[in-house]
Amino acid sequence: MNLELFAPERCDNVLPYDGIVQDYGVVLSAEHSARYLEYFLQHLAWQADEGLLFGQYYRTQRQVAWYGDEQYQYRYPGALKQAHVWQPALWRLKQQVERWVGHPFNSCLANLYQDGTQGLGWHSDDEPNLGKNAVIASLSFGATRKFSFKHKRTANKVELLLQSGQLLVMRGQTQQHWKHALIKSSKILQPRMNLTFRYFHSISK
Repeated sequence: MNLELFAPERCDNVLPYDGIVQDYGVVLSAEHSARYLEYFLQHLAWQADEGLLFGQYYRTQRQVAWYGDEQYQYRYPGALKQAHVWQPALWRLKQQVERWVGHPFNSCLANLYQDGTQGLGWHSDDEPNLGKNAVIASLSFGATRKFSFKHKRTANKVELLLQSGQLLVMRGQTQQHWKHALIKSSKILQPRMNLTFRYFHSISK
């Protein structure tokens, strides 16, 4: 699949302090965004997160797929993932995002929300494997969804509407000082997918 790309817009920091979040705007055409959404819905290895959390079994409605340069093992609260070998179209997108962002990535955690009743609560991507001052690039496809940031100390909020083909990058001390969430809405009936490109550090036990 050939990419139809737009030059990223000016990407000033959308956070007022204690972190850097850059909105690159829509970087893929509507046609190509739709094609990628349909293609990845069919070709990525989607599965729900499941495991034990605080002694209770859980299974998420949200589905995820994780890819990387190696078969990294990624542990986050209640779940353990092992990376799949890169899917070719995903690999090509990763390379383009690296050029835009100016940072290398060796893995991608893809998230799938079937409609607006599925979301993700307040959290920070601050696992040790992501390192200090992690750079995380998120490319959205499908339904427009509200994405929110909340400062851990002041509770100040910043809210964005992320469209299909839009690129958002978190840098610096963002994960140390801010939480983020994908807000639920019963009015949204279409699926939303985002690809979060990360640099994963293997940590020896």
